[in-house]
Amino acid sequence: MPKILVVDDEKIMLQIASKILSAKYEVLCAGSGAEAIEIFNRERPDLVLSDLLMPEIDGYELHRILQEKNSEPVPIIFMTAYDSDESESKGFAVGASDYIRKPLKAEVLLQRVKNILDRLDEIHGLTEAATLDMMTGLLNKTAAQREISKLCANEQGVLMLLDLDNFKLVNDLYGHAMGDKILIRFAELVKGMIRSTDLAGRIGGDEFIAFCRNVHDDKIIFNKSRFLNHQLLISAKNFMGEDMNIPLGTSIGAVFVPDEGKDFESLLVKADKALYKVKHHGKHGCAFFGEVNFSDAAEHKTISQTQMILDERNREAGALFVDFDKFKAVYRYSARLNEYSHKIHLLEMTLETDNDEAREEFLETLIKNLRRGDCVTQYGRDQFLALLNDTAAEQIADVRKKFSSAWQAKNFVGEITFEANDM
Repeated sequence: MPKILVVDDEKIMLQIASKILSAKYEVLCAGSGAEAIEIFNRERPDLVLSDLLMPEIDGYELHRILQEKNSEPVPIIFMTAYDSDESESKGFAVGASDYIRKPLKAEVLLQRVKNILDRLDEIHGLTEAATLDMMTGLLNKTAAQREISKLCANEQGVLMLLDLDNFKLVNDLYGHAMGDKILIRFAELVKGMIRSTDLAGRIGGDEFIAFCRNVHDDKIIFNKSRFLNHQLLISAKNFMGEDMNIPLGTSIGAVFVPDEGKDFESLLVKADKALYKVKHHGKHGCAFFGEVNFSDAAEHKTISQTQMILDERNREAGALFVDFDKFKAVYRYSARLNEYSHKIHLLEMTLETDNDEAREEFLETLIKNLRRGDCVTQYGRDQFLALLNDTAAEQIADVRKKFSSAWQAKNFVGEITFEANDM
């Protein structure tokens, strides 16, 4: 008999839900999110029915915690007394299998639960039939196309094509073993992005497909896109190091079903057109067929893969900070530029203090109060160097005055010695 975990901080709601479900299912009850996590880890229920608004751990947070601790998607139905499209959209965006309103109606709740459990059985049957991609655990190309084609013909939702951006660079720079790790991790993220009743598959080397049932709001898909890109970058840096500069991400082309038709092949063409426009207009995003009006691709600025590797991932304000060895290379190149009247000056600063916190704050203040075109390093414990680009000799005093004022506002003890040098 399937197990259902009901979570609600109101005892009367636990009693009502338990009475409705107990005739057909084994029911477990939890009065809080913390208790639900404990019961889930011990009993491994087939489905969770959770209130949205609870103290300490609400329904959204509960689902996030359960998803993080489990390799397989956790099927969950959210229930709430509030009639809010926004909360419903958010529920589906974080991966809820369904959404039901209070007061609970027995026939509605039982049918919703049955539908989800039937779909889970169907998905488990697909797994048993060996239709999975061996590397990622998603449906393989043949199975994905067959099963998603059925969904397109009979259900409402969103068909998505997902493509990894700049994945080839991972294989080229870090090897195919690392590329496999990225593919496996991306598949795990896709599983976490969709609900247990949705379907996803791998249809090529770095190409994926997914269908999300009963999604009518494009914001839900845009949120999923942001989630994938954010989490993929974090994982890539964990695998390859914080200095990983490959602009890795995912582009998604999406199409509403049946708004744009029910034929899988024609829907696939439309999703691919939306994906093409994302890939050629910045990547790392999502577009829906029929809702994108990008300018012609020929007018869009193209960036080579080499430029992507060299470029800064996050362009923050303030001077560029590098270690001393890299600073020497920047200095030598700047000295050559100075031969062409680029007006570059070296500013040396010494901070006389025994306070390590003051040194860290001094460096941070220096970076923030110089320009993006300047370069900063720390040399030893107390000496700091800055290359001031396009700065005339008479402007050095203004730079010193501005920085000194910013540093004095920090209220740290420590005398600064300045020395400016022409290059």
